[in-house]
Amino acid sequence: MREIKSAENLMADVEGDIEEVDGVLKITKIHLRYRLKIPVGTRDKMDRVLATYSEKCPAYQSVKGCIECNWDVEATEE
Repeated sequence: MREIKSAENLMADVEGDIEEVDGVLKITKIHLRYRLKIPVGTRDKMDRVLATYSEKCPAYQSVKGCIECNWDVEATEE
């Protein structure tokens, strides 16, 4: 995100479900819980970025349609 240095300010917890599908174990669901520190006054900008997040995320684009993915974000303004 512009003006938000994600490398220092982004943490994620990731959970996945593994199920047997036609006799094969597969990852069927992934849930991400992002924790993000953002500069004060940038929440609207963060919301706009998150609205198009899935369209620009290469990892999601690689698995969409194969693995159910969802995410939520807990943002703290600092």
